[in-house]
Amino acid sequence: MERPAQTTIGSFLSCSTKMLTVAGINTARLDTLVLLEDVTKVNRAQLLARPELELSGPQFKLLTKMVQRRAEHEPLAYIRNKTEFYGREFYVDHRVLEPRPESETMIDLLLQLENNTSKIIIDVGTGSGALAITAKLELPSSSVVAVDIDDGCLTVASQNVQSLHAEIQAIQSNLLEAVSEQALRGAILLCNLPYVPDNFQINPAAMREPRLAIFGGPDGLDLYRKLFAYLANSISKPDFILTEALPPQHYELKTIAERASFVLDRSQDFIQCFKMATGRPEL
Repeated sequence: MERPAQTTIGSFLSCSTKMLTVAGINTARLDTLVLLEDVTKVNRAQLLARPELELSGPQFKLLTKMVQRRAEHEPLAYIRNKTEFYGREFYVDHRVLEPRPESETMIDLLLQLENNTSKIIIDVGTGSGALAITAKLELPSSSVVAVDIDDGCLTVASQNVQSLHAEIQAIQSNLLEAVSEQALRGAILLCNLPYVPDNFQINPAAMREPRLAIFGGPDGLDLYRKLFAYLANSISKPDFILTEALPPQHYELKTIAERASFVLDRSQDFIQCFKMATGRPEL
């Protein structure tokens, strides 16, 4: 995109919208407006009301690079290095999956559980830390542990912990292997594990996100099988396990949970909540 003699908000919005539309971006105009807001620090209403306002040279250069990245289907959140989850702003980059709006339902169900304030909450596969941090900020008296196998994810999560002033413990672990029996006993698990089947066709933007955080084996449920198998053989058991999966996977996931003595307690959208079938054993 070459810089014209006079570059206005209106001309940049029009040109970039056309460029992104040709590239197959369905939200071309909205994405351009979001980037304009970020760079100019002017809200959307003012941008649209004053299309004659001119962009500075550095603003035009930065915006042009951003639009070119978006035209290559790089997720908008990576370009902006931020996204919103449950009303809070989180830092994200290529090391983590962008938190999805549907995952907010897991927090909604967490808040509905009885005695949630006195529980240890363990976020298994924390990624950016969105679920763990949100759980802590919504339930300040709870103790929250964030677990991930990837140290890159834990670095991003730690950055969000600091910026949002959330007191949580972060542990590098393959699922629950590094979590103590004491922490696991009577806990609530938040599990947004990779659940997309390996042969599932994802959109071009999602293809730019970490495959480790997306795909979960032939039917998408391999990691959930490992998780529940581990719990079936553990002395200490959590009281509740909240999972995210595709709705067509829910019946099979329910069967997997039942084999480990967990029964479905409630379900909403992509989220299922399981509880111990016969109460937890005493140590």
